[in-house]
Amino acid sequence: MRKIRILFFLMLTFIMGNAQISTMNTLSEKEEQDGWKLLFNGSDFDGWKTFQGGEITGWKVINGVLNNSGVGSDHGGDIVTKKKYKNFELYIEWKIDPQSNSGIFYHVNEKVGKAIYESGPEYQLIDDKGWPNKLNDNQYSAANYAMHPPRVSAVKDVSEWNQTRIIVDGTHVQHYLNGELVVDYHLWDADWQLRKEKGKWKDFPEYGIAKTGNIGLQDHGGLAQFRNIKIREIK
Repeated sequence: MRKIRILFFLMLTFIMGNAQISTMNTLSEKEEQDGWKLLFNGSDFDGWKTFQGGEITGWKVINGVLNNSGVGSDHGGDIVTKKKYKNFELYIEWKIDPQSNSGIFYHVNEKVGKAIYESGPEYQLIDDKGWPNKLNDNQYSAANYAMHPPRVSAVKDVSEWNQTRIIVDGTHVQHYLNGELVVDYHLWDADWQLRKEKGKWKDFPEYGIAKTGNIGLQDHGGLAQFRNIKIREIK
């Protein structure tokens, strides 16, 4: 009887796992009606390219999940959408390995500098608790990196899936993490300008000034994984 229960449990686990894979990277009928579009189809890199380049190398798609190289800083290169976006709501699920670091970018201008962060603001992804060095307030997960710190810590334990929403509507930007509004700011207002002038981006004149651009994902150190990436443009 015990063997039957174990077999049943294994079969149920297998079925549930397959069901989860089959529902990943899909849109409901309601989402389609509301204007959502998938940015990642769960099987290949259609719609994506390397930042300032072409064919994607280093990144892999495994069981419906987008994986960066996971082997070190910028080894696989950062990737961006081929399409540019201005006003939008972006939804993405992500998790990272211990002591890993990545980011989600928007309004990326590929004609600026040599790195994705020189133009596009970054929604930070990092191992908040396990990072070996002391982090500044504006370096924790969900921060507008090196600009606006998260109001509260809403990140899950490392290697658990997190849910992120980024809303860009005109100058108004909001960062959500696991249902919590953690960052809320306005592009180019006096506070934004002051933070730029006194912080890391003071020597990057093109940082954050584009009003439209690519969505980007970073390969910056350690393993980061992404799934269920979708976007709804705001008219």
